[in-house]
Parts: sequence; C-alpha cells; structure tokens
Amino acid sequence: MARLDALMQLHKTLLARRADLRAKLLGDIDSLHSKDGRDSADEAFDAGNEEVNCQLAELESDELAQIERALVKLKKGKYGTCESCQKKIPVARLNALPYSAFCISCKKEIEEGRGWDMKGGSNSAGWAKISDSDLGLVDSMESVNLADYET
Repeated sequence: MARLDALMQLHKTLLARRADLRAKLLGDIDSLHSKDGRDSADEAFDAGNEEVNCQLAELESDELAQIERALVKLKKGKYGTCESCQKKIPVARLNALPYSAFCISCKKEIEEGRGWDMKGGSNSAGWAKISDSDLGLVDSMESVNLADYET
C-alpha cells in the first residue's frame, strides 16, 4: 500500500509541475510577442538572452512532453514500470525524477549505447571493428561514376 500512496503523491507532483511548465511556456510565448516600443539597443541586448530563453523553453517543452507521457502511463496503470525490463522502478528514483521511464540499470545501459563498446573492445562488436570492406562496399564504391548522377 505504501507504493500506491507514493504513486498517488507523485501523480499530484506531476500535475503541479505540468501546470507550472504550461504557465511558464505560455508566459515565454507572450513575452516574445510583446516587444513593441523597444529601441534597437534594447533589442540587441535582448538578442543574446532570447537565444538562451529559447533553449530553456525547448528543455521545458521536452520535460512537459515527458510529464504528459507519464500521466498517460498513470491512467493506463503502467506508471512506475520500466519500459525496457518491465520491472518496477524504485520509488526513490521516481521521487527524484517523477517522469522516469526506465530503471537506473536500463537507463545506464541505454546511455552507454546498449553494450556497444565505442573503443572497439575485445568482447564486443564495437563501431571500430566495422569497415566498408567488411560490408562488401569497397568494390561497389570503386565502380561508381559521379558523372552518371549529375543533372
């Protein structure tokens, strides 16, 4: 029952954060439209700030999308379940990041490239081991005439 209570509290947290993000993004949009009566010096000064604000708005928009996804999962009864291994995500992780879709171990695996050793280690099929000759592309690439593709 403690997990259910924690999930209900997280539902409230998600709804509150969604409302905050929606209000903030709406305010950002309104501020972009209300630039009447400004001189060129003000606009030049604000140009740098606008770039940063746009990047922050993009991050907030991404977070809002993840929250919406978590709320849909909550309605379907799948909230708090890892999308990769289907195990329960610990409540401590959900408290830290309420819209988590993966448990810590699956998220770590995803971030590391799902087992691909980018250094070409001996126990994996890393990118360093793949070449055009392995794929049989060297012979076919030598016979390509770019003049045939010009229009």
